[in-house]
Amino acid sequence: MKFFIDTANLAQIKEANDLGILDGVTTNPSLMAKEGIKGAAAVRAHYKAICDIVKGDISAEVTATTYDEMIKEGDDLATIASNIVVKIPMIKDGVKAIKYFADKGIRTNCTLIFSAGQAIVAAKAGANFVSPFIGRIDDSNWDGVQLIDQIAQIFSIQGFSTEILAASIRNPLHIVRCAEAGADICTCPLDSILGLLKHPLTDIGLAKFIEDSKKFI
Repeated sequence: MKFFIDTANLAQIKEANDLGILDGVTTNPSLMAKEGIKGAAAVRAHYKAICDIVKGDISAEVTATTYDEMIKEGDDLATIASNIVVKIPMIKDGVKAIKYFADKGIRTNCTLIFSAGQAIVAAKAGANFVSPFIGRIDDSNWDGVQLIDQIAQIFSIQGFSTEILAASIRNPLHIVRCAEAGADICTCPLDSILGLLKHPLTDIGLAKFIEDSKKFI
């Protein structure tokens, strides 16, 4: 399973990349706004800065909601760098845009997936990635990881090559459960990635080893 970091914060992206396990980055307009990035030129420059740090897939999201505007915006985003993946919302015009980009050889990530039906349509249209938002599904009192499992089974049976990108990750357990359920990628906040490193028995064991090593000095 690949690890993406879900942020627009360059310091966090660099920290995750320095771990040596980072495969890509996802962002969205909300994450850009959180970093104070405003205006098309500033957003474009920020995506370029991210691409300079991480050589894997970088999802750059369109803000338009009509077919013509999504095409215009996506075509422009795709010129930023060869590792840009155009992120398209799961709406009717978005599906049409995914087909357009697929025919043109531009990779896409269909975002805001909340059902297996939506994932099937996105895959049929030619999306390279689908992004189920499991944390938001959990918030509505359903199990988001079950959706990952369902999509993984369907894609395997039907032979879809579209990758499942588990999004809206809230904690390290989400990551482990998504790996079990068959997610190809998890996109996570830095805290969730770092949380995988932690275990109290590791801390206790390391402290014991250090204490015992002093006996040989």
